[in-house]
Amino acid sequence: MTLIAHISDLHVSKANFNEKSFLQIMEEINNLNPDMIILTGDLTDEGYYQDFKQVSKYLDMFNAPLFAVPGNHDSRNIGYETFEELIGERSWKLTKEDEMVIIGLDSSAPDVNYGHIGREQQFWLEAQLEQAKEEGLLTIVALHHHVIPIPQTGRERNVLTDAGDILKTLIDHDVDIVMCGHKHVPNLWKMHDTLFVNAGSVSSVKLRGKDVNSYNTYNITDDYIEIFLNRIDGTKIPFGKFNRKL
Repeated sequence: MTLIAHISDLHVSKANFNEKSFLQIMEEINNLNPDMIILTGDLTDEGYYQDFKQVSKYLDMFNAPLFAVPGNHDSRNIGYETFEELIGERSWKLTKEDEMVIIGLDSSAPDVNYGHIGREQQFWLEAQLEQAKEEGLLTIVALHHHVIPIPQTGRERNVLTDAGDILKTLIDHDVDIVMCGHKHVPNLWKMHDTLFVNAGSVSSVKLRGKDVNSYNTYNITDDYIEIFLNRIDGTKIPFGKFNRKL
């Protein structure tokens, strides 16, 4: 079995970051001993260099390997350059023991809130997914912006500008899981056997209604994918258990 922790939207800053929430969730995840952690963007609130330096220290507290993609807040104030310097590549491909492929996409653009993948990155994504399909690997795509609108998040303003094209690529290539963040609201959509899973915010103070800070976990076996929402108040909510595609 592979255990993945999915975190998102830290928003490290002086104003909008809840350090207590982050430290509690960090400790919980370390106790789970996951195989990896996927972080889907908005590590910082304004993309400032000093905030990225602080983020780097926080991320070093995790025991498991962590792979991150940037969010719209990270690309402010030339933060996209700092991300590459202090965090890592903005788009990447990870293969785990000939079992699965995880592809990270940069959906951010400098100083704007909407998302965009672009043709060049889309073509690269399609090539990686075609190779993974030929090899019979489970496929996961991680990006910051949601591909499908999220309920209870108000007027839709900041979905991907090329969401239709990207959605078609994901469905046509039978992607197993799409991980997103951005809206600070956990959610799961299933479309054509592809699971579109949004994570809430790990540590932002900007939460809607009675939402609390949270993260997702994925138990992946040869037979099924089981997904849980883990809230900071101690509740663990099953998102669902889904049979693996043949």
